[in-house]
Amino acid sequence: METSKRHVGRPRAFDADVALDRAIEVFWNQGYEGASLTDLTAAMGITRTSMYAAFGNKADLYALALDRYLHRDLTYAYDALAAPTAHAVASRYLHACADAVTTPGRPPGCFTVQSGLVSAPENSDISAAVARARRAGEEALLTRFRRAVTDGDLSASDNPDDLARYVMTVGEGLAVHAVAGASRADLQRVVDVAMKAVPLPRA
Repeated sequence: METSKRHVGRPRAFDADVALDRAIEVFWNQGYEGASLTDLTAAMGITRTSMYAAFGNKADLYALALDRYLHRDLTYAYDALAAPTAHAVASRYLHACADAVTTPGRPPGCFTVQSGLVSAPENSDISAAVARARRAGEEALLTRFRRAVTDGDLSASDNPDDLARYVMTVGEGLAVHAVAGASRADLQRVVDVAMKAVPLPRA
C-alpha cells in the first residue's frame, strides 16, 4: 500500500507503513483529540517535520490511518457478504467481529468506535469521516439483505433495513464490551444469543 505521495527528493529514512501502523495504535488508544503530535511522532519514531512531509497534518494522518484500518482490518466484513444466506452473512460477520475486537497484540475494541466517533466542533470533520465509514458498512449489509429478499432467502416481511441496523448495532456493542474487558469467549456467546433474532433461510 502506498501511504502517501507527499514526499519528493531524498528517500525517507523510515518505513511509512510501519510508522502509520504505530499512529493507528495511538489514535486507537487515545482517540483523535487525545493523541498529541508528541505522542504520535514518538510512537512513529519520526520528527514532526518528517511527519508533515510524509503524511501531512494530524487530520491528514488520521485520514490515512482510517483508510488503512478499513482496508486491512475490516476485510472480514466484506468476506461475510459472500456467505450464501442472510443468516450466514450475519453469523459470519458477527463471529468475525468478536474475534477482531479481541485480537491479541492489538488494542481491544474497534478503531473507528474509539478514535473519532465523538469530537469537538472544530474537529467535526473527523467524526463525520468515521460516521461515513460506519454508514458504508451498514449500506453494504443492507444491499446484501435486500438481495436476500429478492432471492427469496428472506421473506417480504423481513425488513432488510432493520436487519442491517441490528447487525451493525450488535457489532459495535461487541467492540464496546471488548474495551470494557469482555473476553473473546464472552463475546462469541453474545453473538450466539444475538443470532436467534436473525431470520433463518426460508425452506
